[in-house]
Amino acid sequence: MTDRSIPDPFSMRDEDALEPPRPIVPTNAVMASELRGRRVLIGLPGHGWRGDLRADDRVVQGSRTYIPVMAESEWYRAESEKTEVFAVLVPVERVWVEEYGLSGTTPLGIHGNNPVSLDEPPRRPPTKASDTASITGHRAIRVLESGRERRDLRVVTESHFSDDGEVCVRVTNELDWYRWGWSGKIPSTLEIPINRIWIE
Repeated sequence: MTDRSIPDPFSMRDEDALEPPRPIVPTNAVMASELRGRRVLIGLPGHGWRGDLRADDRVVQGSRTYIPVMAESEWYRAESEKTEVFAVLVPVERVWVEEYGLSGTTPLGIHGNNPVSLDEPPRRPPTKASDTASITGHRAIRVLESGRERRDLRVVTESHFSDDGEVCVRVTNELDWYRWGWSGKIPSTLEIPINRIWIE
């Protein structure tokens, strides 16, 4: 389980990060080991892909292996409230796990309208929040001064000026983001300089 606490804002400096965060590289679940709680995509080559899902441990029925898959919001609710939620059993060959590639690399065939292969979900490099038209609700990565990445965040505002005149955005951790939806409880948020936020 990932640490969902939001780091201290004073651990950051204002200069830009040296390298972008790692890109998402989907890997077929047949090759993955631990699956419980992992972000996954499901789909069929040549047809399409569906994300914002989480997986549970493999289930074997007869000669087939399936992955229980549920909406990410349901996974967070189950983990937070220790309750059972509905999961769909998806054949393992139709499930891809979100892995991370190497920092500073740009996967081919994903910029602009360049065509991609339909044999597997496309790789996704992060995008600077300042270069993204609308960011509220998007998955975010906070880049720390050390170069480490803080993921499992959601952006809750568009860019704005802080009291000090710096361009910032507000983020919250994903557990509180989803709890906001199922309980109405307003999440705690943190104001971060926009040059430290990337859209996943």
